[in-house]
Amino acid sequence: MTLGPGSAGTAGSKDAGGTVSRRASLRLMAGVSLTASMMNGMSSAHAASASETKWPTLDGSRPLLLAHRGASALRPEHTLAAYAKAIADGADYIEPDLVPTKDGALIVRHDPDISQTTDVSAHPEFASRRRRLAVDGQHMTGWFSTDFTLAEIKTLRARERLPQIRPQNARYDGQFDIPTLQEVIDFVAAESATRGRLIGIIPEIKHPTFFAGLGLPMEDRVLAVLGAHSYTRTAPLEIQCFETGCLQKLRGKLAGAGVKARLIFLTGGPGEVPGDIQAQGGRTTYGDLMKPAALREIRRYAEAIGPANTSLIPRDPAGRWLEPTTLVRDAHAAGLLVHSYTCRPENVFLPAQLRNDAGPDARNEAGSIAEIRRYLAMGLDGFFTDDPAIGLRALNGNE
Repeated sequence: MTLGPGSAGTAGSKDAGGTVSRRASLRLMAGVSLTASMMNGMSSAHAASASETKWPTLDGSRPLLLAHRGASALRPEHTLAAYAKAIADGADYIEPDLVPTKDGALIVRHDPDISQTTDVSAHPEFASRRRRLAVDGQHMTGWFSTDFTLAEIKTLRARERLPQIRPQNARYDGQFDIPTLQEVIDFVAAESATRGRLIGIIPEIKHPTFFAGLGLPMEDRVLAVLGAHSYTRTAPLEIQCFETGCLQKLRGKLAGAGVKARLIFLTGGPGEVPGDIQAQGGRTTYGDLMKPAALREIRRYAEAIGPANTSLIPRDPAGRWLEPTTLVRDAHAAGLLVHSYTCRPENVFLPAQLRNDAGPDARNEAGSIAEIRRYLAMGLDGFFTDDPAIGLRALNGNE
């Protein structure tokens, strides 16, 4: 299989306190190797790809196919329909983003402002709750999850977040409710049992410092739900966050909660300051935290980083790819996996060199496959995509 242009980064796997392989590390964490777990439940297409290809990943394993908010290019994000489509299309993991309600329930939404992804604006009984709020220094005007009880959230229906780009998704507006983390786990467990393969879950804890300031700390709530379900006590599990403080808290709490998971530090734009550091008046940026010495420090409490694709290959103002960075190589040298985000199939999201002439909102599957293969050639250990079927084609060498 030809991965396409780009340099492959390789490095040994280094754990805190000694040098062990990624597979051995996962045995220590989960009792079994994640690679072995995924292979046991993998489709024949997955297995053939993994057995025939030596990947330039941290340990040579097949990169993980991570469904970004479900198959969000094809169904409204963070709905059970989006997760069902992602699983049917071969995703190794599905991603629920988590925000709390007023009464502390964990619902699956990308933002605390639920205006764009629900029909809350069509409910006159909630009109007075629209307000302006600062979240990690960013002012937003809308309806916020923390102003609603779970019972009230359950009266709302999901809507497509990008209807201009994905009008085919907007036809599903009003059909699906807003799931809780518990409901997502129940659903994935049922899908796993039906399909006879393990399906990983990769929840993201959103804005933990902001929510803690409202009296709704997230870490214990998330671990309580994950630790209470038999599926998430045994299935592949990764927890991600854009704040180092949250991950450090989780590292100290995982064992006590009965949760076995890898932790992923998500990184934003190089000039952005993480929410927890910003709240303390600090100035350390994500760019600072992506430097080699900082990556070695991150490895003390996390197994992976989750950078934007533009942190792997920056783009100029016209959207053209520039020279790749050394981030994958540097992360591997620190013993960290790299799971980047987000591969989307529409022209508007692709680097300019890979766009076709069908218009900015048009799907460009060939361009998306080429983009993914470029990152895979750099040694990427996993990638988030809005369209797992395209991601699987890129992994398996299907044009």
